[in-house]
Amino acid sequence: MITNPLFYAAAIPAVTLMGLAKGGFSGLGLLSLPLMALVVSPVQAAAITLPLLIVQDVVSVWAYRYTWDKRNVVLLVAGAMSGILTGYLLAAQVSDAAIKLSVGVISVAFAIRRMVLERSATPPEAAPADTPRGLFWGWVTGFTSMIAHAGGPPFQIYVMPQKLPRDVFVGTGAVVFAIINWIKVPPYMALGQFTMENLTTAAALFPVAIASTWAGVLLVRRVSGQSFYTAVYILLVLVGAKLIYDGAGTLI
Repeated sequence: MITNPLFYAAAIPAVTLMGLAKGGFSGLGLLSLPLMALVVSPVQAAAITLPLLIVQDVVSVWAYRYTWDKRNVVLLVAGAMSGILTGYLLAAQVSDAAIKLSVGVISVAFAIRRMVLERSATPPEAAPADTPRGLFWGWVTGFTSMIAHAGGPPFQIYVMPQKLPRDVFVGTGAVVFAIINWIKVPPYMALGQFTMENLTTAAALFPVAIASTWAGVLLVRRVSGQSFYTAVYILLVLVGAKLIYDGAGTLI
């Protein structure tokens, strides 16, 4: 287990952000890995993070077990399975910086466009959960999650135009990413990332992971549906900007 106090000074806030994201404030979790990567390698940070995400998934899925959309889950997970496989096979050839830059640009453009449309005189009708888009964005979600740990924005780009009730939107994301995280376990094992040091360090952070996820659930349920969606659009812009910064900074 990692015993360096500096690591936990970065890891505890990082895991708290992950928990708030799992509780419903989508996007905050994307800031966690950069925080942890300040004190350990990005690869080790990712390996420590995955068991924590799986524990947090248990809390979020339980909290939203009655409010999730089955059709969306089936379509997105079906696409994500092939996306994760693609990411695993191409991990050595694909630049995570390029993926982050691309996802960041698409996320910012999407969020700004939707905020403008939603405030127009005739806001767009809710989009259906159609098969081609669901499979495509599911693939993108799985691929970006495997390569650059950035699966949240593609999921939001597909689901948010459907204008689902707040709890159904959060619950659908909880179930989708719970399944995706378990699918990612074999590739992580194959890459040799689950060392005893990483697993015991993750176990030490479990209490923070669980408490912060419950905090996220309780906070989200105090926010109205309209305010929640506005907050998610703003977070998507901020997260997209962060991805652009990270990706462009590495490529330049």
